[in-house]
Amino acid sequence: MLVGELYERYMHLVYGVCLKYLGNAEDSRDVTIEIFEKLLVDLKRHEVKYFKSWLYSVAKNHCLMKFRKDKSRVENHPELQQELISVMEWDENLHLSDGILKEEKLQEMEAAILQLSPDQRKCIELFYLKEKSYQEIMKETGLDFGQVKSFIQNGKRNLKLILTKQHEQRH
Repeated sequence: MLVGELYERYMHLVYGVCLKYLGNAEDSRDVTIEIFEKLLVDLKRHEVKYFKSWLYSVAKNHCLMKFRKDKSRVENHPELQQELISVMEWDENLHLSDGILKEEKLQEMEAAILQLSPDQRKCIELFYLKEKSYQEIMKETGLDFGQVKSFIQNGKRNLKLILTKQHEQRH
């Protein structure tokens, strides 16, 4: 997709973010253009999986950097100063809690995988963790297609049951 197409499609999102943080329509229009110019460089350097979320973060961070550079603007607007502080704290806590949650989920998943039968565990690990095809799994394990398919399907179902049971026991 070309930058012009991205601009047409996402300009309102970026402008809205800028307006929220900058509080001024003229500045928001200018910063929106700056952000799309920055995209030309950033898109070449980053592999973006979830563009809309990534663009929102880029816009928000760009606006926050503007605030940091223009301290007088923030100092003259206590409500903006408080907003900046709370956004930064929320963003930091979100990243910390995301990391903790991901780590907990990984540990739960690893423990659940260990509860599967050896054949199910091997097929699940090869298929999901090592991203092997059914053919590659057949070659590596010596199992036939039906067995590989069965072990993956049953392993997936059993993982869901194990994880659901663990979740219910905690709550």
